[in-house]
Amino acid sequence: MEMVSCRKDPKTNLGDTTPYKFDYPQLFDSYLPAISESQGNPTTEEGVELGRLLFFDKRLSEGNVQSCGSCHFPANSFSDTSQYSVGVDGLTGTRNAMPIINAAWMNQGLFWDGRSATLESQAFEPVVNPVEMHESWPDAVGKLQADPQYPFLFEKAFGSSKIDSVNVAKAIAQFERTLISGNSPFDKFLAANKATGSSGWSEANELLAFQGFAIFMDETKGDCFHCHGDQFNPLWTDNLYHNNALDAVITDKGLGEVTGNSIDDGKFKTPTLRNLAFTAPYMHDGRFATLEEVIQHYSSGLQNSPTVDPLMKNVTSGGNNLNPQEQNALKWFLLSLSDSSFVNNPAFSDPW
Repeated sequence: MEMVSCRKDPKTNLGDTTPYKFDYPQLFDSYLPAISESQGNPTTEEGVELGRLLFFDKRLSEGNVQSCGSCHFPANSFSDTSQYSVGVDGLTGTRNAMPIINAAWMNQGLFWDGRSATLESQAFEPVVNPVEMHESWPDAVGKLQADPQYPFLFEKAFGSSKIDSVNVAKAIAQFERTLISGNSPFDKFLAANKATGSSGWSEANELLAFQGFAIFMDETKGDCFHCHGDQFNPLWTDNLYHNNALDAVITDKGLGEVTGNSIDDGKFKTPTLRNLAFTAPYMHDGRFATLEEVIQHYSSGLQNSPTVDPLMKNVTSGGNNLNPQEQNALKWFLLSLSDSSFVNNPAFSDPW
């Protein structure tokens, strides 16, 4: 049987597919643009179903031991609990696996260093990466083609039972676009027009979170909103790249490695603040095990370097010097952005 591993301009018949209806809160509809789907890959129910299977299928790896879901756990908001994910050969990288949350709107590049422009292009990389799944695309496609069900599912989703890497990546991207999270206590509070008790938390915890939000928005205190947004930005990230004063000496160039421009050295994509209760450890290299450590970094641990972001205004004094009570309140606000319904959604779980 002929196997096709990749093609440049796939032509698919989508006449018999069912358009996928994205389900997200009204707040998203009010403040975010429409979901931008890559040209030639409209999201369909058939494609999402196929993508979910592929996301959790270990046959995409050498030796059939690892899937995308092996480093992006649904219970951890599709992130990894280890500082560095371990590949099929026991090798580890140097960065923490980013959570996959609301990626349908992540239009300024993917990965910590922004090296992939789309979810489709991102899905190609881990399969062949020698530190990750370490498989060739022809071999991965051959295993899928030999499965009794996959040719039929690809026929349903893309109009052809002949499997190739392009449609594998398209299906995975479709599934990832459906991973929308927007039902945290803070979301509930906003949706209820700031009615006390609307978040599902106790009033005491609500009060702490409200105090933390005030600190988050205060330029003389937390000063977090420049990079992570506010209540009018449901993504809680600016989708841009910053050097957030982690190191005085930069050993991982981040965006600078991609652009080749030294002014980008040490810049990494701003992660979303959603679901922080589930996504430890934190930062691009997973150096902080707890939110307390993250807050302490911005309070007293900033390190100056040639490319440090101007938004790190207090870098010369080590940080914004929050007192323990302010740090605790800020932590409670950050936790209020965590959506337990997302990590428990059966539509996002491993189907195997």
